[in-house]
Amino acid sequence: MRAESAVERTVVVRRPGRVRLTRRGRAVVLVFLLLVAGLGLALAAPASRAAGPGGDAPTAEVRPGDTLWSIAERELPGRDPVRAVEEIRRLNRMADYTVHAGQRVLLPGR
Repeated sequence: MRAESAVERTVVVRRPGRVRLTRRGRAVVLVFLLLVAGLGLALAAPASRAAGPGGDAPTAEVRPGDTLWSIAERELPGRDPVRAVEEIRRLNRMADYTVHAGQRVLLPGR
């Protein structure tokens, strides 16, 4: 007769399809889900008001004897008049520096 060994063999049977996560694994999955949710909210959120039109753009009415320079100095104090004149021309799509009394010109944001 054979002698039985004192150590019994243990057979581990794993069931397929069951996933167990460690604490670190759960944390990684949670962070991933939070990132996906944040990205979804960022893409679905409406654009900020700064990106769209802010209502009526500031305008100025040209007075008799006005030039773009005088409008820039009067309406945009503290700005460099040369740059202000160029911004006014760009906003109003002006080919030259001519303005006429009664004309309304768009002004850059203040």
